[in-house]
Amino acid sequence: MGTDIDDLLAQKEAELEADLAEVTKPIGEVGTISFGKRIGEGTSMAVDRLTAVSTQEQLLAMLRDVRRARERVIDGTYGRCEVCGEPIPVGRLEARPWAVKCIRHS
Repeated sequence: MGTDIDDLLAQKEAELEADLAEVTKPIGEVGTISFGKRIGEGTSMAVDRLTAVSTQEQLLAMLRDVRRARERVIDGTYGRCEVCGEPIPVGRLEARPWAVKCIRHS
């Protein structure tokens, strides 16, 4: 099981790294956001930036979990909650293979 799950996690890690590269890609010389005299000027750019920051934070958190799960595959603790040590239910691992905590501790 270890090799298959590590392959799956490695694939997810590469996917997340690609997504992060896309989200953090410079949009050009954006500079500062200037809100003009008319309602709505600059708000679209501000919303886009806030959305990108939120997406980046979510991707980074998931990437950390994937990397921790890969470490747990290597050290033989994959599938056990890193807080309480109890087995993580199979259904949770099937839905989220990078889960490192049981539902109670997540």
